[in-house]
Parts: sequence; C-alpha cells; structure tokens
Amino acid sequence: MDRVGIGLVWLDHGRGLDVPRQQSVGAAGVDLLAALGSSEVLAIAPGARALVPTGMAIALPAGYEGQVRPRSGLAARHGVTVLNSPGTIDADYRGEIKVILVNLGEAPFEIRRGDRVAQLVVAPVTAIRFDLMETLDATDRGSGGFGSTGR
Repeated sequence: MDRVGIGLVWLDHGRGLDVPRQQSVGAAGVDLLAALGSSEVLAIAPGARALVPTGMAIALPAGYEGQVRPRSGLAARHGVTVLNSPGTIDADYRGEIKVILVNLGEAPFEIRRGDRVAQLVVAPVTAIRFDLMETLDATDRGSGGFGSTGR
C-alpha cells in the first residue's frame, strides 16, 4: 500500500507525544492523543463537552482531507464521542488539530496527557461542481426522505 506523506509540526504543548501511526496493516486511522500538561486532568461531566488539544498541526496534500472520528472503545465503555463526527480538516488548514468530545455517559470522564481521544482518517476529496438544471432524472426512490426505504 502506498503511503501519503503528511507534514507534522509539534506545538510546544505537544512535544514528547508519540507520532501518530497506523497500529496495524489494515488500520484506516491513527490515534490522536491529548496534549495536556503533565499533571493536568480534563474532566468532562455527563452531558458536557470539551475541546481537547492534540498539540500538533499538519499539512495535508492537496486533494485530501482529514476526518476526526470517535474511538469505538470510548463510545462503548464510557459514552464519550466526537461531537461533530466526523470533524473535517481541510487540506489548507494549518492550525492545531483539536477534538470536540462530548460525554453522553452517566459518569464524569477524565482525560490525561497522552490519552487516545479520537482517530484521524485521511481520505481523498472529489472536486465537484454543481450543474444547474430545470429538473432531475427520475428514480424509484424519488424524494422519499428519512425511513422511506424501509426499516
């Protein structure tokens, strides 16, 4: 499998964290780690959200995007997920990657430096254009919305 090169710069508060990498041959994403202070604990109360810094900025190549997605273990065990899932990182963004977590669980959730808080999947982007038309072609579904194709 070919690898896409992505530039990474550590910000001061991210220095010393592990460089993200795919953990297995078939892994789609890389873990994003919390870049908190060494003694800092970020507690997210039930129903609350928090912006978690990763301490890194990246340079995606043109034609790619980064998708910030939840980690299934955090969601299953604690009810913690990425609020704007998937969060989108555009190829021309050069600021710090931050993760918006929400605690949908019943207990406070604590985050410490180096905790895996989300995953980043890099995907190609299709350049599009809209062609104005008077009508659209007919389909079996038509304009049927939510739930219109069955259970």
